[in-house]
Amino acid sequence: MDYKKNFFKDESMFIKTTKKTTMDAAQKVVLNRKGNVLYNSGDIEGARRIFLTTGYSDGLTRVGDYYKSQGRSLDALRMYWIAPDHKKSEAIIMQLSALIKNLIHEEGDLPDA
Repeated sequence: MDYKKNFFKDESMFIKTTKKTTMDAAQKVVLNRKGNVLYNSGDIEGARRIFLTTGYSDGLTRVGDYYKSQGRSLDALRMYWIAPDHKKSEAIIMQLSALIKNLIHEEGDLPDA
């Protein structure tokens, strides 16, 4: 089984880093408020874009919580990692580690082809 093809179908799953934008505190406040309005109205993706731009950790964590509730663990991990929310990201990392451990164990049980 080719695990890379199954687990990494979309490059957008990877965390991309760029230089931080330069904006003053007043601009961040205005954008974060707009992000909160978008989040509360159900536009999670719009809020996510704003929170990523401003680096608003609480907003990123809330987006991660939403993704996790929707079964999107890798997307949640990405938000928690960027936030950074180590407690929540560690929980997902532990789940993924257990999954990988089980996959490796199962592969070891397969007969040689």
